[in-house]
Amino acid sequence: MATDTSHSATACDFDCLVFIGRFQPPHLGHLAVIREALKRARQVIVLVGSSWQARSLRNPWRFDERQAMLRAGFDDTENQRLEITPLLDALYNDDVWVRDVQRKVRDLATPANARLPRIGLIGASRGQSSYYLSLFPQWESVSVPSVEGISASQIRERLFRSPSSTDDYLSTGAYHDLPPGVVESVKHFCNEHAYQRLLEEQQLLDQYRQAWAHAPYPPIFVTVNAVVVQSGHVLLVRRTAAPGKGLYALPGGFINPHERLLDACLRELRERIRLKVPEPVLKGSLRGQRLFDEPHRSWRGRTLAEAFYFALRPDQQLPRLKPVKGGDHARWVALADLEPDSLFEDHFFIIQNFLGLPADFGSG
Repeated sequence: MATDTSHSATACDFDCLVFIGRFQPPHLGHLAVIREALKRARQVIVLVGSSWQARSLRNPWRFDERQAMLRAGFDDTENQRLEITPLLDALYNDDVWVRDVQRKVRDLATPANARLPRIGLIGASRGQSSYYLSLFPQWESVSVPSVEGISASQIRERLFRSPSSTDDYLSTGAYHDLPPGVVESVKHFCNEHAYQRLLEEQQLLDQYRQAWAHAPYPPIFVTVNAVVVQSGHVLLVRRTAAPGKGLYALPGGFINPHERLLDACLRELRERIRLKVPEPVLKGSLRGQRLFDEPHRSWRGRTLAEAFYFALRPDQQLPRLKPVKGGDHARWVALADLEPDSLFEDHFFIIQNFLGLPADFGSG
């Protein structure tokens, strides 16, 4: 990678500084951290988390869009010293995520004069940076004061509340939060179909929250999911309605009040999927179960999912699936065809937990 030779090792505190974030969207606080990193290191590696995930209200922009927005905030000389690369989440396995970060930094960090590079981890003084630091004790830490009054979650709420509020925000207050290049990118995004779909999801979410507005405390929902695998294929459904319309999802749903969790999972497979496997065979093929409780895993609020892993005996003929009128469309999907950005919520990571799928994907 080309580097600016005026930033020699003697002029900089570090050979390389690493900044990890989701940048949904990149805002002035993020740029302040990167500018400080460019002052203190020859090379800056920006790892963009939540890459390869389906668009959602929490993750509206894909990696390439966020990369372009980040680069728009810097000139050509600065961009030569910036490595911006995608990072796949590993929601339920910190070790997998840490290994991925270590590998990316190892492969991208360029030493000076053939010696081991001096690497640091930089971040704002609030947020998740303190948690990240505990996972990488081999790297020095650099803390940058956060820019007050800027919150990516609040920016997203302003952008997806309604078209009129979005227009008002972009024409008035957005420049207090976002670099000019990001404002222009967001304006363009708001003319695309993806924005309209997210507006629809926001309206559904508002209706959902309204139903629980008078509860004494925020509700916690409990759902079940089935990870059914046979002969290198996993059973998935294609969602026919928002949220996540068009995405694949694991079979499952909410539990009934007087139901045990396994019984609820078997009911979903029997009634909604019409899986032609006898219940005793399913119970005999149960190989594991786990609670998935990442706080942001579901659009509807705090939702706990108990997933059951069924490993059916290999067979040349996959079990038949009988379509359910008006329901989601079930199909067997080859494991090699699974892509994180085609799966709903955290369902890719649930499958990954049981099957040990690799976390390595391309860098585009």
